[in-house]
This record gives sequence, structure tokens and C-alpha cells, in this order.
Amino acid sequence: MSTILIKNATLINEGYQEIQDVFIVDQFIQEIGFNLDHKADQIIDARGKHLIPGLIDDQVHFREPGLTHKATIASESRAAVAGGITSFIEMPNTNPQTTDIQALENKFERAAETSLANYSFMFGGTNDNIDEIRKLDKTKVAGLKLFLGSSTGNMLVDDQAVLREIFSNTDLLISVHCEDEPTVKANFAAHQEKYGEDIPIEAHPEIRSHEACYLSSSRAVSLAKETGARLHIFHLSTAIETGLFRNDIPLSEKKITAEVCVHHLWFSSADYKTHGTRIKWNPAVKHQEDQDALWTALNDDRIDVLATDHAPHTLEEKNNKYASAPSGGPLVQHALLALLTASKRGKISLEKLVQKACHNPAILFDVEKRGYIRVGYFADLVLLDLNETTTVTPESLLYHCKWSPFEGETFQAKIESTWVNGSCVYDKGVIIENKAAKRLTFNR
Repeated sequence: MSTILIKNATLINEGYQEIQDVFIVDQFIQEIGFNLDHKADQIIDARGKHLIPGLIDDQVHFREPGLTHKATIASESRAAVAGGITSFIEMPNTNPQTTDIQALENKFERAAETSLANYSFMFGGTNDNIDEIRKLDKTKVAGLKLFLGSSTGNMLVDDQAVLREIFSNTDLLISVHCEDEPTVKANFAAHQEKYGEDIPIEAHPEIRSHEACYLSSSRAVSLAKETGARLHIFHLSTAIETGLFRNDIPLSEKKITAEVCVHHLWFSSADYKTHGTRIKWNPAVKHQEDQDALWTALNDDRIDVLATDHAPHTLEEKNNKYASAPSGGPLVQHALLALLTASKRGKISLEKLVQKACHNPAILFDVEKRGYIRVGYFADLVLLDLNETTTVTPESLLYHCKWSPFEGETFQAKIESTWVNGSCVYDKGVIIENKAAKRLTFNR
């Protein structure tokens, strides 16, 4: 039996900040209180520091299997815990794609061998795998992912009859990437006619436009309302889309929910000039007014979840001309630091940040005993020093691809320690190879 006593930490949890002690026995939080005096194997004085639940990132691409020149579950989970993310849900557009039961189980087996963070996976829907979808055990998989706009890997679901059948025949949460493919193709063709092979990166938000996003998102919302499906729209990027979602009922009662990612809250179209294809994502980073609207919707609860859409590529791949450069970038190591810095700038309260990045993913996906600092819950915890800074240097990067869109940025916070299931896996800049990670389980 191992024991840890964290003393005098300012807990940010369930809408409050309060100085308390946390006593951990093996994997679990056993007691939370004031002036706890238990004997423990390790006693940590966290005076002046903040303790939060580990983040649950519901959208990452760790590229394994088949794309391991970009990333691996091992490398990216280490970057994740260094960034305060203790649990992740990974996407199906790997090679082979996670669109049959055996491919799904193979990924679980690989994660069990190599991941430093808790893990689960999305099962991918396609135009022709409805029979596999029907076989899924909803207690053992995070959810279903549909690409309604093309992205890395050709998993586009564009058959409307199939979409209706999927929406009508699963109790799983359906997470969707929404961009209208005909609109994107028409916009690209128009820009290619104008610029040839030299389309400027600044055209990306016009090619993957507001109209493309809204057309797809609004259709998905209408279909979910018609069929009663449980719908979650990933990575909102436009002001107009925020009007599709409700904030007059609690998350636990919503059947249609939304998420925003860190890059759409941090970067805007003005940044293409300096960052180029390094900030090429799908959906595209759009304009300042869109970013402002996303922050507003996040704070007023139309947007429910904060995530990363961590999607690394090599620099060699990213440094191509616009049409050839893939979309996506590495984010898990610095997403929390960016959000904490945004909080210091008045964009979001610390309590709301924790709600959106820790509590709400647990509610949304019915994750068992995670996402909160509660007695009986797994001790997935992050200790923060909000009086320190962190500068992103190439030498500090843990990503397999060894670059970051945040290079050179100095964030107004520092992640001191991360625990996964009661085991310290990151401490003062050092990864600790404690293989404590577990497969996420779901109360469904």
C-alpha cells in the first residue's frame, strides 16, 4: 500500500477554490480535508500552489498504428501527462482505421503496453460498417466518431442514408467533424484557379469556410433532433455555429453538445502570416470575431468541453505548399498552460476552465470515477504553480515530431507534478515511467 499526503494545496474543483489537504491511498483519493495528519510515504507541502483534477482530453490523434513516423501512443502520452492531461480519447483515423472490432482491441492492447496516461478510443463510422457499429459494447468504448468533412485519412461519411441509419441505431455518443465537403471542394477549386499551386495559407479559412462549417453542423443537429441521437460536435471554429447550442439546461440533460479546441481560442487568421502552415488545422483557424464568440459561448455554457485535437505531423510534411501541407499540429503538452495564461488575461475563470476540461468530459462520456477531486475517485491530479512561467523551447518538447506551434511562447503558469491513478508520472520537468495508466471505464 502506497500513501501520499498533499498538504495546503488550493483545490480548484466543482466550482470553488479552497485550501485543503488530499490523502491518497494506492490509486484512490481516500480523504479530503483540513489539517490532515496521516502518516504517509510521501508528504508534499503544496502551499501557494493549485491542485486540479487531471484533464480528460476527448479528442487526440496519437497516430498509432501505421503513422508512427508522426507520433506514437508512448511519445504523445508522455507529452500529455507533462501537460496535465491524465486521460485521453483517441481518434480512429489511423492505419488500419479503427472501423472494426479487432482493430479497436489491437489499439487497447498497444495502449496497455505503452501509455503513461489513461486511455480509450473512438470507433470510426464509415459508409459501410453499420454491422460493426451494432456489435459495439457501449460500456467498453468511448464513443463513435464520424467525419462529415474529410481530414487526415479518408473516413468521410457522405451517404445521407447511412448517416440516418447510424444516428438511428446506436446509443453511443456520436462525435462528429463537421465541414460540408462540396463547399470545401468548390472553394478550393476557385482558389486553385486563381493561384495555381501557390494558394496562400491565409486562404485556408476562406476555403474551409464559415458556410462549410455551418452547413454541416446544422444538418447534424437537425438529424440528431429528428432521430433522438446523442450528438457531440467537435472543434467549433465559427461564431455562427455557437447559435446551434443550448445553455438553458444542465449538461447531464443535453442530447446535443459542443466542444472548442485550444488552437481556435488562441490563434486567429492574423497569425497565418507568422506561423504559416504550422497552424493549418481542419476546421480552419478563423477570424478574431469568431475567436471572441467562441470564448463567449464557452463561458455561457453553449460550448460544453475544452479539448486539443492534438494531431501531429512531421515538420517536413508541414513545410509543404498549402495544398500539400497536412492539417493538424501537436498541442497536448501546452494546452493547459495556454488556457491558464488565457485565464490570467481574463478570458475564463479557473473554476470554469476546470469544469470544461475536467468535469464536463467525465459527465459527457460517463467516465467512471475521474474528472473530479472526490473521495473514492482515482487520484488523477495536477499540481500547478501559477506564480511561475514556462517558456516553450525545442529542447523541452516531448512530442515525437519535435515541434510545436507554441515555440517561443512564455506561458504564465507552470505544471509542477502530475499523478495518474495515484502514481506520479511527471515531476518538475521529469517524466517518471510509472506504468499506472488504465483503460477508461464508463458508467452506462
